[in-house]
Order: sequence, then structure tokens, then C-alpha cells
Amino acid sequence: MAKTKTAFFCQNCGTQYAKWVGQCSACKEWNTVVEEVIQKEEKTSWKANTTTVSKIAKPLRVNEISTDKELRLNTFDLEFNRVLGGGLVPGALVLLGGEPGVGKSTLLLQIALKLPYRTLYVSGEESQKQIKMRADRILPNSETCFILTETKTQNIFRQIEATEPDIVVIDSIQTLHSDYIESAAGSISQVRECTAELIKFAKETNTPVILIGHITKDGSIAGPKILEHMVDTVLQFEGDRNYVYRILRALKNRFGSTAELGIYEMQGGGLRQVNNPSEILISKNDEGLSGTAIASTVEGMRPLMIEIQALVSTAVYGTPQRSTTGYNAKRLNMLLAVLEKRAGFKLGAKDVFLNITGGISVDDPAIDLAVIAAILSSNEDIPIEKGVCFAAEVGLAGEIRPVQRVDQRISEAEKLGFTSIYVSKNNKITLKNTKIEIHLVSEIEDMVSALFG
Repeated sequence: MAKTKTAFFCQNCGTQYAKWVGQCSACKEWNTVVEEVIQKEEKTSWKANTTTVSKIAKPLRVNEISTDKELRLNTFDLEFNRVLGGGLVPGALVLLGGEPGVGKSTLLLQIALKLPYRTLYVSGEESQKQIKMRADRILPNSETCFILTETKTQNIFRQIEATEPDIVVIDSIQTLHSDYIESAAGSISQVRECTAELIKFAKETNTPVILIGHITKDGSIAGPKILEHMVDTVLQFEGDRNYVYRILRALKNRFGSTAELGIYEMQGGGLRQVNNPSEILISKNDEGLSGTAIASTVEGMRPLMIEIQALVSTAVYGTPQRSTTGYNAKRLNMLLAVLEKRAGFKLGAKDVFLNITGGISVDDPAIDLAVIAAILSSNEDIPIEKGVCFAAEVGLAGEIRPVQRVDQRISEAEKLGFTSIYVSKNNKITLKNTKIEIHLVSEIEDMVSALFG
């Protein structure tokens, strides 16, 4: 039987070493030498089902390849299904990352408890009693979810062979270790080797595997970047501990769009799905407040109504402050320059603070007009009428530019009870019999005269 053989390779230039060294002598880079498996034992780390027949792949013409839609497993979580593109694809590997304590384990345990399929939840961070205490708060009586506390991949595959689950959840990939690698759990070589074994298992048995991954202090997923290339889907779970809302985004998805967004609310009994995000992104203030404007944006296939708050005040110090939360600071500076150059508003000596409520970040240029409306409302100290919203981009010449899917934005605004919406004059609107009043504007001055005239 062939023994496992390993060697050390530089991840930057590929130079091979007999042992680990701190600096590569070829490219002079530090901490790039990692251990890799050259030859494994003949005995596999897991045994495939006896019904699985190994087939040699053959090339096919493009017109001979079947285009049948792949079957997906329903996770019975509308937000999770939306971000995945319709559900879990058999044999797919999904990587979920997020800040410590944001709710990654709670989300996947909640999904595992509600699934009607046999689910194996493998935890290398918590004991079975700890997981049971959390499960009692979410769904105590689940007969299809099995809990396993193990970190050695060879033992995990033995339990998988015994239980034959339909879905496997690993919490987390940084805690696993394989006998084929001598380094500690969480190292680059261990993370890559354990992920490679799980990929082989998932593809050959057609079993979807969901991995939880740690992230670094700069927000990227910990471990080698190749980890994100190896998996099929990379999800990011975002949220501030000071807010009860959590956002699930797809950074990579081989089976769907990466523009979709899922929103949850953290409660004592788990995470509640927020099917109407506008309910949390718009405040319920009846009194008109200056510096507040509502924008219609689109995330993936979902239209959202978001509230933008602005505060303009005289600068106390010599250099005015420009501060944003949830919005691009460079774009704010650009819009302020447009207001000063094209519209004649003197904001160069004033502090400008901008905030998108709800703790979300938006990159959609269609909220430009709402940002300008909120800034001018705060500067003039005149509140914008209730029921008014905006959906348009602002150009450097001060013109109001059209945005995509304006019909969907108008329909969402009308559904939520808004009475008027400001859009570009160059937008082609095909909606008919709408109750909402549509204002077509071509320049910033048109909107200013209509709102503050």
C-alpha cells in the first residue's frame, strides 16, 4: 500500500522544497510555502455508494448535450432559495462566510431543522449539548436532522456512509483536518485538502454540501483564495450586531445570479425571513422631517424602497467633513460638485453627512436623485412631501439620466402607497392605468423647482 507523500511548494512561483521555509529562495516572498499532498494512500477517505458506477467522461457535441433544467432541493427558506437561484443543486458545494456572531450557524441549523430530508450537521466548534440548546429555541422536535461533533474528515465520511444523508452541513471548514496533511487544522494546506475531499464526495454522490467559513479582519474569507474558486457558490452573511437585520448576498454562484439579496431579522427564536424589505428600510415617521428622501432601487430581481437621510450644517473647522454610511463617499463628492457647478448651490463650506437607513449598502446609481433631494432638503430645511420617491441617475453635466427597469420601480412604489415618483424624461415607460403620478425631469433645476419652488 502506497504511503501518503507530501512536499512543500511556493504558492507564488511553484518552487518545491523538502521542508517548510519562511522565505522562498527563488522569488524572495515570505510565508508562501505550504504543504501539499503528492501521493495519497490507495485507501480512499470515503466509500461511495455501491450503486455509483464510475464512468469515463466522453466529449459530446454542443447540440448533443442535454439542456434539461437541473433539479433543485427546496430549503423551505424563501430568502435562502432566492439567493441560491431557486434551491440547492445536487452535488453543489456552498461556502457561507460572515463576521463572528452574525448568525451563520443559526441560519444553517435553522434550515437543517426544517428540512424534510435527512441532514447531517457536522460541528467542530460546539458540542452536541450546545447545539441542542440552540435547536430547542428554533425547532425542538426535528426527526430528520442528525448532529455530529467531529473534526477528522476520515471519521466524518464513516458517519456519512452510515447515515446516508441527503444534505451535509460543515461548521466550519477551518476546524477540519485530514490525516493526509501533517499541519494543524485551519492552515492553508488543511483547508484546501479537506475541501478537495468534500468536493470529491459531493460530486460523486450528488449530495449538496454547505460549508461555513471564517473571515479575516478585512472581511474576506479566511484561507487560500483558491477555496472560493473550488466551491460552486460563495455566500456572504452581513450585519451589524447593533442591528437586528441580516443580509445574505451571493458573491459567486454557478447556478444563478449574484445580484440577489436575502434579508433576515434576528429574533430570540432564530432568524425571521423578511419578505417585504421596505418595511424595515423606511421609517414610520408621520411628521415631515427635512433631509429625508425615499429612493426606489433594485437588488437582483427584487425592487426595494430605501430611505436616505442627509444632514447639511456649517463647517466648524477649516475643512468640511464628508461622511457616508452605506453609500460610496466618492460618489457623494461627485454629486456635491455637480450641485455646486451646475445647479449653483454653495455647499463647499458645509459639512455633509449621508446615511442609508436599515444598515444596508447600496451601489445602485438610480438613488442619485434621492441623494440630491435629501441634501437640498436638509440645506434648505424644507421637508419633502410624504408620498414622494425618486428613481434616476445624475450625470456630471447635471442632467437626469434614465435607469433600467423603471417600470418595476414605479410598480413597487405604487404598491407601497407612494403618490408621486420623479424619473428621467428619457425613460421609456410602458405602464398604463397607474394611479401614481409620474414626474418626468431632465435637469436638477426641474426637480428643485417642483419640490422647493
